[in-house]
Amino acid sequence: MKAPLADKCAVVTGGAKGIGLAICRSLIKAGAEVVAGDLQKPQHEGLAWQPLDVTDEDSIARFVSAVSSECGVDILVNNAGIMFEKSLAEQTADDWDRMMSVNLRGPFLMAKHLVPVMAERGGGAIVNVGSVEGMACNPNHSAYAASKAGIHGLTVALAVDLGPLGIRCNAVAPGWIDTDLNKAYVEAHPDRDLVTAELARLHPVGHIGDPADVGEIVAWLSGDEARFVTGQVITIDGGRRSKLPLPSIMGR
Repeated sequence: MKAPLADKCAVVTGGAKGIGLAICRSLIKAGAEVVAGDLQKPQHEGLAWQPLDVTDEDSIARFVSAVSSECGVDILVNNAGIMFEKSLAEQTADDWDRMMSVNLRGPFLMAKHLVPVMAERGGGAIVNVGSVEGMACNPNHSAYAASKAGIHGLTVALAVDLGPLGIRCNAVAPGWIDTDLNKAYVEAHPDRDLVTAELARLHPVGHIGDPADVGEIVAWLSGDEARFVTGQVITIDGGRRSKLPLPSIMGR
């Protein structure tokens, strides 16, 4: 049986590690030729890489030129992102602008430069990595939450505008995923076992997510099996947002 993404070329921004690397691996498993765009080389032997700074339009233009001359592009995954925790009073305008530049302006510019390439090949798929924090929010994450809500809005807008070109656009909204960043939060707590148990209890499925959980959904959204799916934000959170919170003293 032919692999679902055979003969497809995909680019993944921020593909060097974490969720981005898991997405690259899932796309490769589905048969795609994958190029990771990142400031650093991926931690994966054999994964093609081109340097990319999504805040720099010249860097994006060079990246698109290099990749399109090699294999063309059928799939764009906008994964590159940053996050910081600062109260509104602590944030500077530069902090805010940096967050928007990476998390929201970057995906806009990647789409702007790659859509003509994708349209020439008859269409394709864009998958943006949003977040459950584009729908709800942790404390001191105002800039991050705003950027991810913007990604969700951009996704819908691109689905409408690019559909006539044969390009679908969807987003995934991961919840608590076992990335290095989230591991650091757990490791910093004096009672790591308790934190792990409490995190699991927040999720109806009984555990937190793995980066591969995101990668597999991105691969599906990128292929023809999802040909009638566009303009959607797929939540990948183990049911956490569906579960109403109760005081921990009640034991649920």
